[in-house]
Amino acid sequence: MNPTLKKGIQIAISLGIAVWIFWFLYKDIDASSLWNQLQTSNWFWIGGSLLISWVGFWLRGWRWTLLISKEEGIPINPTRSYHAVMVGYLANLLVPRAGEVARCGILTRTNGVSLGHLLGTVIVERSIDLLFLVGTIALAFLFENQLFLELFSGLVNVDSLGEKLGNNLPIVLGGGVVLILFFYFLFRKFKNHGLINKLQGFFRQIFSGVKSISQMSNPAGFWITSVAIWVIYFLTMYFVSLAIESTANLTPGEVLLVMVMGSIGMVAPVQGGIGTFHALVAYILIQLGVSETDGKIFAAIIHGTQLVFMLILGLISWLEMMRIPAWIKPDKD
Repeated sequence: MNPTLKKGIQIAISLGIAVWIFWFLYKDIDASSLWNQLQTSNWFWIGGSLLISWVGFWLRGWRWTLLISKEEGIPINPTRSYHAVMVGYLANLLVPRAGEVARCGILTRTNGVSLGHLLGTVIVERSIDLLFLVGTIALAFLFENQLFLELFSGLVNVDSLGEKLGNNLPIVLGGGVVLILFFYFLFRKFKNHGLINKLQGFFRQIFSGVKSISQMSNPAGFWITSVAIWVIYFLTMYFVSLAIESTANLTPGEVLLVMVMGSIGMVAPVQGGIGTFHALVAYILIQLGVSETDGKIFAAIIHGTQLVFMLILGLISWLEMMRIPAWIKPDKD
């Protein structure tokens, strides 16, 4: 099959899934309910969420410059890397995962930094962000462990499960050992299999990414900025929760849990997290006692305002970067 046609089919399927999930969620929501919520929401807080999210975009650009070697091409300043990041967000709204390549391609064009080097820095960024996502999930569990247990018990009878495990402890321990040995020998036997190699490569990338940060000129700046970016994610969600009456009473721990679900929804391979973000955010809000309609409207407002904001900033950044002439490698002769 033609690679272009194959890619087009993948994009169409991804968009189709996103639109279907979104339609399924909102088919019973009256448009007037959404409009009424938009009118009654406190736009001071929504505006604050957009402003602080812009600071987060800029910090992402600055953090990226710390990873890029200054020995390649023209040194990249934070403003230019910020614009490249926003072009990446714009590309992701069109094609899932295209933003990583797009933002690297922009800086290769304007600054002459090799595409391979830039893609390597993006892999490091993504590895660190994954670690922070896992850490945020753990933090949310620490603050809202009772809710986690309630959600889990809705699927499994925790008391019955604990009693059965206690009564069959030797079997459980023995089964655990057998399972560990099974996976150990499975990995050894099929260590050259494509899937096993991908898993090993994935964990090697995370390890090498963390290791490479310690070797850069400003590792402290990188880690502090990474923490600040995830704090900003939380504040963006928290500010919007304050803007809407039905979510204004959520505790910071509950908003953190909503943020975690939203982050997982954004990881899904669909354009801009459309549908998946809304479904997961609305689901957890319903578990927190927010009505189904209000939960879905909250998800639509925060995602919609951020989407429009990123679209505007992305277009501005794209126009700005297109104004810069392409870098030409100097002739050594």
